[in-house]
Amino acid sequence: MLKTLRADFSIIFDRDPAARNWLEVLFCYPGLQALVFHRFAHWLSVLGLPLIPRLISAIARFLTGIEIHPGATIGQGVFIDHGMGVVIGETAIVGDYALIYQGVTLGGTGKQSGKRHPTLGENVVVGAGAKVLGNISIGNNVRVGAGSVVLRDVPSDCTVVGIPGRIVFRSGSRINPLEHGSLPDSEAIVIRSLVDRIESLEQQLQAFQSQLSLPQRPVISSSVPSAFTHVSNDVMVAEKTEVAGAYPLCRTRDKAIQEFLDGAGI
Repeated sequence: MLKTLRADFSIIFDRDPAARNWLEVLFCYPGLQALVFHRFAHWLSVLGLPLIPRLISAIARFLTGIEIHPGATIGQGVFIDHGMGVVIGETAIVGDYALIYQGVTLGGTGKQSGKRHPTLGENVVVGAGAKVLGNISIGNNVRVGAGSVVLRDVPSDCTVVGIPGRIVFRSGSRINPLEHGSLPDSEAIVIRSLVDRIESLEQQLQAFQSQLSLPQRPVISSSVPSAFTHVSNDVMVAEKTEVAGAYPLCRTRDKAIQEFLDGAGI
């Protein structure tokens, strides 16, 4: 336990630029204090002691604003930054060197028994206000964007954002856990694609209407089918040209929209 607490203490200096000295970290960081309470409560819970572990958890929540059930398993080097409003459920498992911000919930989705809370791998970053719910598995080196709601498994080395959470980045390279400003906005990408698609369709419609306003060629023979007599050859050529030029762009936009609707791989 002492080795684990030492890792919890030292990781703060690596991941928080505001940490200046050990006294400040020891007395002013609620995330570290909540973990100290939890380590002791979890040890008592494993021994089978009733009531006391939950009482320690309640005291820790009152003092720090962080609620960790004594049954939760938390690895070493975990940093709960700020931490107000963090809730970690009974059967949750948090891997080594995870980074958890304020307002995060590692909770369940119902009243089922057994394993009902998420399992986080190593070096996972869960942004402020994110909710990871249910008996799901989050792989190693995963970043969960602030405010996201993750309801399905996420493989390793991915970035997840949105409601519900969607994979927007896959990579085998190690990520910087503090680069929250570089997370992509999948909703903005799809909305921009839809706006561009509407503008393209409006331009095609205007071109088609302008062609229809041209003088029509008189009908020479009654043998020509009536369905085609009111459209000139110029209009037909213009229509084919406009539509043919739009197909490649539409396919690209449709792919982005479809990936968004399908969960982008989750």
